[in-house]
Amino acid sequence: MVNEANAADNAAVPAARGGAVIFIFVTILLDMLALGLIMPILPKLVESFVGNDTATAARYFGLFGTAWALMQFLFSPILGALSDRFGRRPVILLSNFGLALDYVLMALAPTLLWLFIGRVISGITSASVSTAFAYIADVTAPERRAAMFGKIGVAFGAGFILGPAIGGLLGDIDPRLPFWAAAGLGFANTLYGFLILPESLPRERRSPLRWKSANPIGALHLLRSDRVLAGLSVVHFVAQTAHVVLPSTYVLYATYRYGWDTTTVGLTLAMVGVCAMVVQGMAIGPIVRRFGERRALMLGLGSGAAGFLIFALAPTGPLSWLGIPVMALWGVSGAAIQSLMTQMVAPNQQGQLQGANTSVQSVAQMVGPFLFTLTFAYFIGAQAPLQLPGAPFLLASALLLLALMIAARTLSTARLG
Repeated sequence: MVNEANAADNAAVPAARGGAVIFIFVTILLDMLALGLIMPILPKLVESFVGNDTATAARYFGLFGTAWALMQFLFSPILGALSDRFGRRPVILLSNFGLALDYVLMALAPTLLWLFIGRVISGITSASVSTAFAYIADVTAPERRAAMFGKIGVAFGAGFILGPAIGGLLGDIDPRLPFWAAAGLGFANTLYGFLILPESLPRERRSPLRWKSANPIGALHLLRSDRVLAGLSVVHFVAQTAHVVLPSTYVLYATYRYGWDTTTVGLTLAMVGVCAMVVQGMAIGPIVRRFGERRALMLGLGSGAAGFLIFALAPTGPLSWLGIPVMALWGVSGAAIQSLMTQMVAPNQQGQLQGANTSVQSVAQMVGPFLFTLTFAYFIGAQAPLQLPGAPFLLASALLLLALMIAARTLSTARLG
């Protein structure tokens, strides 16, 4: 797919405008902070609806994750195509407002069914992150995108530093309180974007809305248009599947194996955020400059595999913390693969690319919750040949090693990176 026309288009992309990057950074920060607030408590809330049965809660929580991902799969390409046609700003505002409403619904949910409906709504409207990456591609020159994606990733880390820690503390007061706090942040984020966030895609660089490319299958056609792009999308899919082990099983796993309360889980997730923020903000740029995007991708995938292995085998909670800084280096691979893929499409296809990437990620999030929660439920159940609560993390480690091998083969003859 890489050709002279695309190269010329990409070369014309201006350097990142500092103000625009700050705006999008704050948008993602507030979004991730709201998400982080509910992470320590949502699995426990599900568990409370099923009589505090951990194995049953794991199965239901897997269903929640799969339904959320299915909505992402169906609607992200549509929102990506809409952002290419009408601009990034309205899509981000719509997403943020929908998330705020979702948190209100979950805060009021009287039954497990209403909680499930809330997650479905969230899946439909949660497109701000993928659109934000398209936003960054709009305003950043190709050679600077990996470092810029890393800097934007600091917002993810900062959100997960404060969010889970505060969410754990609020959840000890009232299990519904984190949802109300997240709703408040969501509405504040929407107002911030409405008043401050500028548009990044000029009218002359917008593309017509074509529904054949806006549906999930049509959007994936872009990823199949080039061998390297297709290979990188497979790497992205496998890595994203492995990543699902954290939101789908970590809270239940740490509670079951180490006996942690919501505060300890929240503070541990905050440690994950600290390490991720350091890597995203300080390490990605130098690593990519020193080793290039290909080697940075390999380093990140290998570090993630090693971190999950430590999580799986650590017999005590404090020993499991050793895996956090190792796993944090996995963030290098995300920025590297995003940068490589954005260089392979034209400027007016960046929204379509991010929509397609989100669809790939959504498929992973449909497969992952059932894959990991059922693995966890099986290996803590009486029918298991051995008690192995860390089995989901062993599986995630193996998946990242597979992704590393696919990436090495895909990029061995590529001209990019």
